[in-house]
Amino acid sequence: MENKIGFIGLGNMGMPMAQNLIKAGYHLQVYNRTAGKANALDPAFTTICKTPAEAAANVKLVVTMLSQDDILKETVLGEDGVLKTLQPGAVHISMSTIAPETSEELSMLHEATGSHYIASPVFGRPEAAAAKKLFVCTSGNAEAKKLAHPVLEALGQSVHDFGGAVGAANVLKITGNFMIIASLELMAEAFTLAEKSGLDRARVAEFFGATIFNAPIYQNYGKLIANKTYTPVGFKAKLGLKDARLALNLSELAQVPMPLAKLAHKRLFDAVEKGDGDKDWVEAFGKGVSEDAGL
Repeated sequence: MENKIGFIGLGNMGMPMAQNLIKAGYHLQVYNRTAGKANALDPAFTTICKTPAEAAANVKLVVTMLSQDDILKETVLGEDGVLKTLQPGAVHISMSTIAPETSEELSMLHEATGSHYIASPVFGRPEAAAAKKLFVCTSGNAEAKKLAHPVLEALGQSVHDFGGAVGAANVLKITGNFMIIASLELMAEAFTLAEKSGLDRARVAEFFGATIFNAPIYQNYGKLIANKTYTPVGFKAKLGLKDARLALNLSELAQVPMPLAKLAHKRLFDAVEKGDGDKDWVEAFGKGVSEDAGL
């Protein structure tokens, strides 16, 4: 079947992405560690697989949306991993937030078997994924990106190419997530300052989101922080901590001081240590700053 592709990882982001690929006419060979999650997908366009190798067999493209570098490596390199069956010329599209060196390592291993690996991380929360409003960034082999492009277009509102160095899109994703993390701290502090000074924090957020901070991050996250809306969980604090750690690791490699990244890392670390790792990272900042301020 020409439109059959592999899909691995049905988390908060992976599920709506898989659903959009089905809507775009693809039949998915799906693998997820919790197999029952795949039952939520249209069975007419889904083949549930027992291993990553089975999901990657006899397809030209396989998408992974996995939250941790070590899980991705095991999925690709393990005894029943993607590389056991991925055919020569096929492309692995890795769409999660991982270290650039992980992409570089996996790309070399794919090329050694005749297949290709491209990095294609995305910006957007689960609701953006469901609405096909993700911003997709990609890097790696030019021919592989061309083959993957229709799939990427089916997942987001725009696709942005950052060249042939496979880790480039991962660097971009880490820097972007750092900017989001820093903005969460900024808004939490500003809205708490306004609240303790007698202003309605929701009105403050609404004003800034409509004027000098008229941008999706400040509008969408600002509303959540201002209204202390921490559910449903869109992105877990423990994953935010992982991203902050990636930013700090990258800063050390590049020898770039990043004091804001250290502050944000501590905020997320504290939330995880308190047992709030599975709560939204918005709560880590919003609640954390409010508690520091005695609210």
